[in-house]
Amino acid sequence: MTITHVPLPPPAKRLVLFVADGLRADTFYKPDVNDTIRAPFLRAIMEEKGTWGISHTHVPTESRPGHVALIAGFYEDVSAVAKGWKENPVEFDSVFNESRHTWCWGSPDILPMFAKGASGDHVYTHTYPAESEDFASEDASKLDSWVFDEVKAFFNSAKGNENLLSKLHEEKNVFFLHLLGIDTNGHAHRPMSKEYLENIVLVDTGVSEIVSLVEDFFGNDGQTAFIFTSDHGMTDWGSHGAGHASETLTPLVAWGAGIQTAQRATTHLYQDQHQKEWNLGTLRRVDVNQADIAPLMSSLIGVPIPLNSVGVLPLNFLNNSQHFKAESMFANSIQILEQFKVKMTQKKETTLSFFFTPYPVLTEEKQEEFLQHAKSLIHRGLYDEAILLCVEMITQALEGLSYYHTYDRFFLGCSVVLGFVGWTSYVVLVILKTHASLRKPPGNRQLMSNEGLGRVFLCMGLAILAFLLVQASPWTYYIYCLLPVPVWHAVFKEIGTLLDLIKSAPSLPLCKCFGYFVLVTFGIELLVVSFFYRAMLSLGLLLLSLWPLLSGLHIKATTRSLTWALSCLCLAVFPLMPVVGRESNIHLVTCAAALTLFNTISYLVSSRRLSPLPRKDRQLFICQMVHVGLCAYVLTSTHASLQQKQGLPLFNQLVSWTTLVVSFFVPLLSSTRLFQRLMSILLSLVSTYLLLSTGYEALFPPMLSWLMFVWINMEQEAMSAGTLSKTELFRIDFSENIDITKIRQLKLDDIRRSYFFVFFIITAFFGTGNIASINSFDPASVYCFLTVFNPFVMGGLMMWKVLIPFVIVMCTFETIQVSTQLSSRSLFLIVLVISDLMALHFFFLVKDYGSWLDIGTSISHYVIVMSMTIFLMILSIMTHVLTSRRVFVGKKMKVHFK
Repeated sequence: MTITHVPLPPPAKRLVLFVADGLRADTFYKPDVNDTIRAPFLRAIMEEKGTWGISHTHVPTESRPGHVALIAGFYEDVSAVAKGWKENPVEFDSVFNESRHTWCWGSPDILPMFAKGASGDHVYTHTYPAESEDFASEDASKLDSWVFDEVKAFFNSAKGNENLLSKLHEEKNVFFLHLLGIDTNGHAHRPMSKEYLENIVLVDTGVSEIVSLVEDFFGNDGQTAFIFTSDHGMTDWGSHGAGHASETLTPLVAWGAGIQTAQRATTHLYQDQHQKEWNLGTLRRVDVNQADIAPLMSSLIGVPIPLNSVGVLPLNFLNNSQHFKAESMFANSIQILEQFKVKMTQKKETTLSFFFTPYPVLTEEKQEEFLQHAKSLIHRGLYDEAILLCVEMITQALEGLSYYHTYDRFFLGCSVVLGFVGWTSYVVLVILKTHASLRKPPGNRQLMSNEGLGRVFLCMGLAILAFLLVQASPWTYYIYCLLPVPVWHAVFKEIGTLLDLIKSAPSLPLCKCFGYFVLVTFGIELLVVSFFYRAMLSLGLLLLSLWPLLSGLHIKATTRSLTWALSCLCLAVFPLMPVVGRESNIHLVTCAAALTLFNTISYLVSSRRLSPLPRKDRQLFICQMVHVGLCAYVLTSTHASLQQKQGLPLFNQLVSWTTLVVSFFVPLLSSTRLFQRLMSILLSLVSTYLLLSTGYEALFPPMLSWLMFVWINMEQEAMSAGTLSKTELFRIDFSENIDITKIRQLKLDDIRRSYFFVFFIITAFFGTGNIASINSFDPASVYCFLTVFNPFVMGGLMMWKVLIPFVIVMCTFETIQVSTQLSSRSLFLIVLVISDLMALHFFFLVKDYGSWLDIGTSISHYVIVMSMTIFLMILSIMTHVLTSRRVFVGKKMKVHFK
């Protein structure tokens, strides 16, 4: 790619960049209740010397992607989450890389990635130990004090170091101060806390001192530019990662060499009420996208704009000649146009010439015409017209980039849809062939021999392969395009099963089949909508509560039908609640522990009449109940200790990690009798869940478990054969469930069972939030385990918290398979069809336009449903072990395989 330099001298020799991690725009700009300004130095800069505005960030509002946008000018791919938002999934260009020298001070999570991404050894980093990032520390503002002290010591030491002094006085230098204290205090104490607000005061004072120090060091030469901003904001409950305004609106203040001084506002360009609320109505406000800050910094110190930057130079921040602005905009447009050219060339090389359709708005002729016209306008001194032309060109080039990014969308989309439809059809045919009792009329059901069919599809595959080879397509295209071939070959091989179905149609209960089809279709649509509106799950639970009434079960099982309806209605409350993490309420967690203990005691009392517990199992249950109470105490004492800033007690930490580990093994000590094993699993899972809870979500597993226990009993009532009596549920043993002679054929009612399972899985997922709560989580959820920032460990703990309700539902489904004498393969095939239909629906809802939140949400929904079946199969293996295996503790430990 061609690098374009501005042929005029830059206004600044050096740049100082302050990034206050986690600083919200409203908290920074808005005066307190007494009209006192929290950041008086920076406020004075805004009113006299500089330009201010709002920097609009994009999701995910995390530290790494925010800094990449600020310093490299592009919005990083979410694949970086696999590196914990720390390492570089791919190397990239940045303002630091283009600078002559860059000195950085701050967090070890942020600084190293820019040093590793630099092409030389001119980026120097100074970081504190990772252990310093402790959410339980007495005062996280010490992180920012450390940065300011180190910078002061650095400049003082430079006075006696000739080599360093020489480097510091060179041009195109950058000084980067990463200030993490505000973010850490926000997580630990919330953004409206005294600690968070006092940290802003400390940062303002520190910035004032550093500015004076730098200006004195360089003799007040007026050649230093300063930028103060943030990487992301923070919600009121101390999290970030999503797209709420409190997370995406960050402050931006710039002053010094090349920056426009404060201007009075003549008109208000923005419709919001922020300026009025912040008492800034008289000052001109200039908003930017976060990626626009990178070309601004490049322009100020005269370095090339980073190669992959998509930022547009905000001219209203510059205090320079129109000639300089025009040349800078021209360089910005050339830099983005080069990206467009590279993408166009790549697509042209992988497409046959007679198939290639160039972007009509920006053909090669039009590109050349733009270059000549822009140069001519600048040469003739028509700078304003040149700027407008460059802005238009940047807009067209960015649209052209999007055009080539989505060039093969229709072609690949058709391949994906063919694969989906073929795979779903094949699974349906397999269900009909191997798990349903169809009347098979005599006669030849083959339309073509298997050998002839194989030749036809082999030729089709070879033709597609040749087409892709000629175009030199990426390897992923081969997967998308070739995968439907064997799938449809398998469908056509099973076409005889479809013919059997057609011939057997007169003997089938068509009205009942059509009714099930309509209900399942409505149910799938309800699940799809629930991904966007959690309240739809409440509607679904309300409808499920009517099942006994509609099916007639309420006549022979009145009490259980009422219990089913009541448990559905209680669980329906949770999707109506706000997403977990907003407000902590430890008392609700204690109530959840008490509810769990009450349910366990109720079970122990009732089981004495139907199936008395062995002494060892009774002792195990008592120990688990005591453990639940201990976990509730540990959570309460941990939060009390942290509120008093006494840190995480070692005893509490040991209990928490021990609980997490033993929760996987303690259920294996209990009897494999159905309800005894399920109750032991519940107590183990709830113990861990309590330690990871901060509010109402702790009540979710007990309420979900109640509904699951009722579901097991209701399915027993729904068994039309009635081979098992009500009391025999207590005698079912998980370890004796494999009996091929008892496995029955699929019935229409099994479609309902499979749908109930999928519905409850989605409810377990969205009941108190969703996967986004891992990305936008409240660190308070993991304070019983650790308080020092560690994205992988914290993310893993939050993931297990999300999985616990899944395990509860999976164990219930395992129980229903055993009690209804149906093979797990049969039900999973039906689940596979339902999830594939949902995935196909979400495939058409995937977006690449609109807000980044909308784009990310649509993609995540598709990926979640796509991976659901594989995920459930893996979880099924785990729950099978949890339910059917037993470890005997005695003279010799052994695993029981009965």
